[in-house]
Amino acid sequence: MMGTRYVGAGVLASAVGMDKHYMKLVLAASGLPVGPFVPIIPSQWQRDKAACLEAIAALHYPVFVKPARGGSSLGISRVDDASRASEQAIEVAHAYDPKIIVEQGFVGARELECGVMDDLDGGSPIASVVAEIRVRSESGFYDFEAKYLPEEQVDLDVPAQVRPELADEVQQLAIRTFEAIGCEGLARVDVFVTHDGRVVINEINTMPGFTPHSMFPRMWAASGVPYPELVDRLITLALRRPVGLR
Repeated sequence: MMGTRYVGAGVLASAVGMDKHYMKLVLAASGLPVGPFVPIIPSQWQRDKAACLEAIAALHYPVFVKPARGGSSLGISRVDDASRASEQAIEVAHAYDPKIIVEQGFVGARELECGVMDDLDGGSPIASVVAEIRVRSESGFYDFEAKYLPEEQVDLDVPAQVRPELADEVQQLAIRTFEAIGCEGLARVDVFVTHDGRVVINEINTMPGFTPHSMFPRMWAASGVPYPELVDRLITLALRRPVGLR
């Protein structure tokens, strides 16, 4: 609206990418693989908690209870069985967002990531090498402590040790995810690879972490695009993009 050029996704793609509920709806409608989930909006929770908990119980455990529009893994709880733990986890998540999403977990799955960026020459978006996060934290998932506290609780493999066919599948799904929400500039797409080899999209992050140690720049560095060149490319893409509706 201000006619100012900027790096990254527009309003709609940013909002869809932030709201895990609508993100999954858009991806599923685009024919992309997402895991089972249950959204819980505030009015539903206030009106009929029992029905909400019954819907959660229909998922296979463990489940992950999350703020629908949160970040940095804040307010997320793992629930391993159909108990009052689900209700308690929802209350924890409510401290960060009145809307909740409960996602079915994938036991024994690998967690892979892939960076996506628009092409400087105007072609299809391009994907980085695939990386893997291997969690060693007590929580058993990539929570806030594992991401940010000094004690290393994860192993980050860049690139991931995966078969070329699997890497190619993850890269193609990452590009399709990027395009499905109308993303621009850059994004990081996170997926699970189940024990039987299925790739399921976890989420897209339309403005991923950008310290030199963050996964997005590390994946591109391993793809032959060092940090200074990556920043330059993203600024160039932003300057070339027209302002206003497009």
